[in-house]
Amino acid sequence: MPMRPTALPFAALLSATLSFLPGCESTKSSAPSPSDTRTQEPASLAADDAWSRARVGDRVTYAFSATQGPEPRSGGTARTVAGQLTLEVVAVQQPWVWVRVAFTDASGKPLAQPRLATDLLLPVRAETTRPFDVPHGGQATAEKTSSAGRTWEAVRYVTDQRPFDGPLRTRVYANTPGPLYLTHGLIDASTVSAGFRIPGGVELTLREFREGSADASAPVPALERPLGPGAYYERYVDVGPAPGVQRVCFAAERGYLLRTEGPVEGAQAAPCADFSQAEPEALEELLLSLPSEALASGEWPPAAASSTRGTFTAEGHSVPVLIEQSSENVEGVQRAFSETYAAEPWAPGLAGLPYEARFQPLASGTERVVAGGKRESEGGTRLMRWGSWLVSPK
Repeated sequence: MPMRPTALPFAALLSATLSFLPGCESTKSSAPSPSDTRTQEPASLAADDAWSRARVGDRVTYAFSATQGPEPRSGGTARTVAGQLTLEVVAVQQPWVWVRVAFTDASGKPLAQPRLATDLLLPVRAETTRPFDVPHGGQATAEKTSSAGRTWEAVRYVTDQRPFDGPLRTRVYANTPGPLYLTHGLIDASTVSAGFRIPGGVELTLREFREGSADASAPVPALERPLGPGAYYERYVDVGPAPGVQRVCFAAERGYLLRTEGPVEGAQAAPCADFSQAEPEALEELLLSLPSEALASGEWPPAAASSTRGTFTAEGHSVPVLIEQSSENVEGVQRAFSETYAAEPWAPGLAGLPYEARFQPLASGTERVVAGGKRESEGGTRLMRWGSWLVSPK
């Protein structure tokens, strides 16, 4: 998926048991529309136009819940997280709109899960550099639904893959997004796993919205905790016959997230200049996945009790870390492994680092133990640099 590398399946809604929050939503369905929506719906087009009219103070809040497990065979206990998800426009300097995203408990206090414990920022371009075709897919049914004190003309999209051990996926979008343009008009969303997966699910339900004032203004905030867009990071990868530096770039256009990854070859021009080949992902889909991923990842940092403490440095940044070391003997060949994790993923020393990189190893390596106990490197990775490519928005 565009916002997540293979090692971090950021978009796949990981297994979780659905824990529904109390709601105030009612629906009335009408005859179904065509089952497979293959073109961009009018609601998405209307939401796109709304970005150019964004105002400081525009805000939408959802109730969310996610639960995971226990695994059918190994047992254990289910884990649950619930609270509020709020998106708010905090600055506008067209064509850029700065949106703050925050997961909190029901009273607005920070959550205990490190992945959801602090607010994130993303600059969104109110224009698109190319057309996006991101259909919702599934069986579409027109309906009227009441939520957040308003009755909405909407379409419910249902994709049921349970007969094939897949999830049941439901999305409800307003025909006219209006104040819900930040999430393309999303009113309700849920994904429930089934089959051989770990039981679970995740749900978002619209609770309230607010429209900002045309006279409101605010300075552009520093991009210290980026969700991704506007930032990049580079990692040295010594795996395979051609080691080198890989750069990961993030952008957002009208509520769609873009991610690119590729080698850094020599002295290049400004980083992250080309997103023409990036696959777009709707912002609301990424946000829907984060609570489930927070549960699936377990405790942080994911290091054993025998881990040692240390300090990781990269281009003037210095952060406390935990270093996990292990070994393995396969057919007489001894190998030693190491992984270095940030002890605190929101430490000041990591300011400006995109979200996904904070929850990956900052460094990792594999060594082969040869005669006399000498070790020979078999490769590894190391975070080298990061920052914002959005230097001077105009």
